[in-house]
Amino acid sequence: MLVLIARSLVPGVVALLLAGPAQAQAPATVPPERVKQLFELLDDPSVKAWVAEQRNQGAGSTGAPAAAAAAPPADASSDAVAAPGQMNTMASSTLDRIKHHIEKIMQTLPLLPGQFAHVRANTMQDMSSRGSAGIFLLIAVFIAAGVALTWATYKLTRPFRLWIIAQSKDTPIGRAKKIGGRALYSSLLIASFALGSAGAFMLFDWPMLIREIVLTFLMAAVATAGVRMYLAAMLVPSFMKVENAVEVRALPITNEAADHWFYWLPRIVGVFAFFAAAFNLLPGLGIDRDGMVVLSLGADFVMLLLFLLAVWRRPRTQREGAHHTAASWMLTAYFVVLFLQRIAGLYIFFWFTLAAFFLPLAIVLAQRGVNFVLRPGSEDLGRPTIPAVTIAVIDRGIRMILILAAAYLLARVWGLDMQSMRGSDTTTTLILRGLINVVVIALAADFGWSIIKALIERKLGIEASHPVISDEDVPIPDPQQARLHTLLPIIQNILLAVILVMAVLMMLASIGIQIGPLIAGAGVVGVAVGFGAQTIVKDVISGVFYLLDDAFRVGEYISSGSYRGTVESFSLRSVKLRHHRGPLFTIPFGELGAVQNQSRDWVTDKFNITVGYDTDIEFARKLIKRIGLELAEDPEFKHWVIEPIKMQGVQEFGEYGIVLRVKVTTRPGGAFSMKGKFFLRLRQAFKEQGIELPFPTVHVQGLQDPHGAENAPLEITPELQMAVAQSHTRRRKKASTTE
Repeated sequence: MLVLIARSLVPGVVALLLAGPAQAQAPATVPPERVKQLFELLDDPSVKAWVAEQRNQGAGSTGAPAAAAAAPPADASSDAVAAPGQMNTMASSTLDRIKHHIEKIMQTLPLLPGQFAHVRANTMQDMSSRGSAGIFLLIAVFIAAGVALTWATYKLTRPFRLWIIAQSKDTPIGRAKKIGGRALYSSLLIASFALGSAGAFMLFDWPMLIREIVLTFLMAAVATAGVRMYLAAMLVPSFMKVENAVEVRALPITNEAADHWFYWLPRIVGVFAFFAAAFNLLPGLGIDRDGMVVLSLGADFVMLLLFLLAVWRRPRTQREGAHHTAASWMLTAYFVVLFLQRIAGLYIFFWFTLAAFFLPLAIVLAQRGVNFVLRPGSEDLGRPTIPAVTIAVIDRGIRMILILAAAYLLARVWGLDMQSMRGSDTTTTLILRGLINVVVIALAADFGWSIIKALIERKLGIEASHPVISDEDVPIPDPQQARLHTLLPIIQNILLAVILVMAVLMMLASIGIQIGPLIAGAGVVGVAVGFGAQTIVKDVISGVFYLLDDAFRVGEYISSGSYRGTVESFSLRSVKLRHHRGPLFTIPFGELGAVQNQSRDWVTDKFNITVGYDTDIEFARKLIKRIGLELAEDPEFKHWVIEPIKMQGVQEFGEYGIVLRVKVTTRPGGAFSMKGKFFLRLRQAFKEQGIELPFPTVHVQGLQDPHGAENAPLEITPELQMAVAQSHTRRRKKASTTE
């Protein structure tokens, strides 16, 4: 409006100022009030911008000489001065707009009573037959009609409520059906309220003004009732008297928090809906634009008080602890900043600040709600789960909808036309178009990566949570599981790098940067790095072939040269081995060499047992076989034993007994303690059957004294000590080299 007035008045003023002396001497016929309005109009920033644009267009139309004369010298220093000058101009323009906005508010305040008197006179004239009390009574009657129809719907839909209650809360599908059913039921109640109030009102013939006022406030009541019903469906407050309400909510919050936000949010929305209805009606009743700005500040102050009350009265949780007060002060500062932006008239910054807080909040709440509702079921029902891919698609889909909706609303508020942006080449348009493309690419990359990650985690999770289970519920390692745990994390990291690189290149291309030279340069750099880091390339390629050959997997015990241990993890260049004594080896694949895998298929353990020379070998063999069969049937070892413990035969005649050879074949990694139990049971059985378990002894005989000195103490010489020590050393070496 101001621009149109300027276009009509400014040319005349310019013509008056440029007139000759004879015309300047003419008496002024313009009233002083209009001159004052003209100067106030010329002080408006938008009018100043329009005048500057007209001057620039005029200078361009006069031809190249005029433009060249007006243009500053094009040298290196001019660019250095232009940017600070533009920044100072923008800051000055912003401060001027704020000052002008506040001055306009102060000038409009004394005029508001007159405008309200004019509104009241016009309103009373149009609906003199009813009056304001009659209008309020009419609104109350139709709201009561909507409540009555809602109550009737509540009574008629009892079977549907019982179906919702009957859904299981212990399964993710049951919880999703409960929440979806409550949301659908709330929609039915909202439709009933709208039909009984606004729908019934529209059935009658009303004067135009009464129809507009009553219908606007009835729609505000419908919006408030809708928010209240949907909040009841999601938060399940205490007044609904639902058992185990914490488990069937859409968000993981306590009963106190649910009651608090169910109390405050409908009230905040109700006050906002009332103000929105009033502001929708006031311009048509005679309140001008400046008066609406002043009234909006009063409404903003009321909304600020409501938000601050809701923030400071929210219940304190154990997780927040001392951070509760700090969070309250931060939220207070945030809402005060929003209010100050409204006072200053910085509406673009206001909407951006509003979205910068509430959009991440909505995304976090949606993610927590999806993970909470679709969490695994109870153990009594076998912990039923929803596929991780489904959860990821739902979560990222909601996130994408929220971000796109916020971008669309901001574009509408800021007055951006996406159709006109396609054909425009201004700097602002190019920047906004590039940012939109960047956001879309980032959302697509995030959506694709979340699905890939969910697929990999689902595969790993199924293998980990559902191992091969035998009759006695003793888990046995699945070879396929180990292979998946080895390969899938590496594939996941490679795919993440590919997606990041592709997304960054597409973002750069979308904002106008040529990515062809970047790709060519990256190729040259890659070749140079390959020549300069041959060891790294060797390690990476060796690792690829180790994985292709399935030489080892995560969790297997391997040995290579002087290294041995359990495989803990991989990278593209090295493998980490955890020694059984604790040290962690990080070995490049290029230095690994031949690998001995001790955790594949089966293992055979052979060991020796020494019995006395007078032992019945056949009887000892039967005892060993019987104990081996008993251990093979033990629930602790039953599912690990392939061949039970048995005697192979006589190994040798030792220095102090007969050496028997014993062996057992088991699955890898599951029967470490069986050998110890075998020794304990064998010792007890030999003791009961009188079988001697000999041990190394040294018998020394000396010359008998004919005078009765046979019991004299034996002198232990150094030669005797050395002989005994050598005998023990030979026996230890022989035992260590025997398999």
